[in-house]
Amino acid sequence: MSGLNVSLAYFLAVVVFGAAFRSLFRKWPRLSVAAEFPASYVLVACWLEVQTIKEVGEWAGGLGPDVTLTILFLVLLTHGVICAGATGNPSLTLMNFLLLETPTLHTLLALVAQFLGAHLALLGAGYYWALELNDMHMIKNLMSRECSTALRVSLVQGVFSECVCAFIFYLIYLSLKRRSALIRVPLVAAVLTFFSHSASDYTMAFLNPSLAYGLTFYCPGFTFTEYSVVYWLGPIFGKSNNIFVTYKHLIKKGFILDNEA
Repeated sequence: MSGLNVSLAYFLAVVVFGAAFRSLFRKWPRLSVAAEFPASYVLVACWLEVQTIKEVGEWAGGLGPDVTLTILFLVLLTHGVICAGATGNPSLTLMNFLLLETPTLHTLLALVAQFLGAHLALLGAGYYWALELNDMHMIKNLMSRECSTALRVSLVQGVFSECVCAFIFYLIYLSLKRRSALIRVPLVAAVLTFFSHSASDYTMAFLNPSLAYGLTFYCPGFTFTEYSVVYWLGPIFGKSNNIFVTYKHLIKKGFILDNEA
């Protein structure tokens, strides 16, 4: 079995697990917040394998950047389809809370589920790489303790990069929020793929604190606090500025009265 076939089998197994978990909890609407766990797990687990293909696939399996970008887009597209209603993204969860769309307890439980899913995905990927089913995983297993950080600029530049990308992304996300899933899901996947590629020399533009936690927080080069400032506060700043601009725009258009602001 070629290296890519092994990765595709891994993707399929992760997606089936996520879909099965979600279908199980659909029977109990009161536990809908638990859907954030598989949403985060699937996203982090699949992106870890995409990152492996990007780092060592070109010279261990002959897989170029075009293959990596295509797989990343398909992963994000599949994630958007099977995890409809759940984001797996703490930033989006906090944004919904700030927009008064979700209560406090639901928000806190969702955040816990998202980071738990990310952590278990990291552990599961480590076990999967340890099996060394192909050359890529053998190399990845050898260099797992010396992984290359996604943060390749200073803290100030990193925060600025995440903030700007988050501002633009959430502006697009809010404009697509009420559109049909047939339009929204592919466009969101395409935008995230574009940001990831464009910011590959800066921060990778994860725009997702739990995703960043699973993909780069354990890599040497920066402390946990420094990673948190860039990948947690950066998207929060961008999202907050976006909400403020959107809110002021609604006031100007007359959808919200000034005395209500």
